[in-house]
Amino acid sequence: MKVHEYQAKALFAQHQIPIPRGQVANSPEEARLIATDLGFPVAIKAQVLVGGRGKAGGIQIASGPEEAFQAAERILSMRIKGLPVEKVLVEEALPISTEFYLGLIVDRSLERTVLMASALGGVDIEEVALTQPDAIAKVPVDPFLGLCDFQIRACARKIRISPDLLTPFVAIARNLYALFAKADATLAEINPLVLTKDGRLIAADAKLLLDDSALYRQKAIAQWREEVEEDPLEREAHQKGLAYVRLQGEVGIIGNGAGLTMTTLDAVQRAGAQPANFLDIGGGARADVVREGLTLILKDPQVKGIFINIFGGITRCDEVAKGILQALEGVDLAVPCVVRLTGTREEEGRRLLEGTPLIWAPTMEDGAQKIAELVKK
Repeated sequence: MKVHEYQAKALFAQHQIPIPRGQVANSPEEARLIATDLGFPVAIKAQVLVGGRGKAGGIQIASGPEEAFQAAERILSMRIKGLPVEKVLVEEALPISTEFYLGLIVDRSLERTVLMASALGGVDIEEVALTQPDAIAKVPVDPFLGLCDFQIRACARKIRISPDLLTPFVAIARNLYALFAKADATLAEINPLVLTKDGRLIAADAKLLLDDSALYRQKAIAQWREEVEEDPLEREAHQKGLAYVRLQGEVGIIGNGAGLTMTTLDAVQRAGAQPANFLDIGGGARADVVREGLTLILKDPQVKGIFINIFGGITRCDEVAKGILQALEGVDLAVPCVVRLTGTREEEGRRLLEGTPLIWAPTMEDGAQKIAELVKK
């Protein structure tokens, strides 16, 4: 789950991370009033749940009330990456001396949270990682010990934080980690972390991503969720309780169990095609769950073929077959569909699917190869 910059900054403030003074406006007139109250210059910043606002013109500086009104009017009429701007953050424009990057991510290869810092703030960290990897300091965090002050200080020295800024830098990093852990975040980022001309370290921007699986214990933050700004298919899947992630390929995939589904994605890719989604129907999936999943995938216009890969342990293969047949009732299956069912009641499942346009595969590798060849045609 993504949150807006102003929401992330509200959480920053609760954890004693310095932020600029500012308020959210829903209209140009409201932006003018807030700007006048703050004093000039001010920054008018689009609040949308996508990146690239600055390049799209969604961040503008205003030096007076009329400029603030006009900047807000322009930004509120914009669409950034297809999303309408419905509110702006009006905040004091900081007198910037230096920009740093500071962030926490989950590194799955290390199975650790990692603190990252760089003296090249204000630039996409992905770009820095590609062009100047040595400019990023990285500190893996032990999940039992947490982030220790000596690790932060070592990180600060690597990016050449001056000694007089060491204490506030350590405090900000420590508090960012506390928020990261408490909010069940997968990413917490300050880019840039600004050193002002009067010597203050302030979080000029804020980005926070939360783990959807932990939202049940983040009830206050979960109320901020704006499903209107999510992918429509992912939104529908979320409403139906399906574990679905939309990707950019052409092969729709259904599996049972996260491990098998991920392996199926890899098999399809090795066969020369690209997965269009991740969809795990879970163990013990009933026919109606299979029907809902298949119906959802068929709504994706980029899907040119479907691969259903089921291992019948708790899940019964005949139940999966029933769900497939229910989904096909009244539906024009305009794309090829390869099915591999193995395990509990496998023979019963096969018999149910006899005489249908579905293509049988004896193994996962065989099924991946078949669907890859079919979508190429």
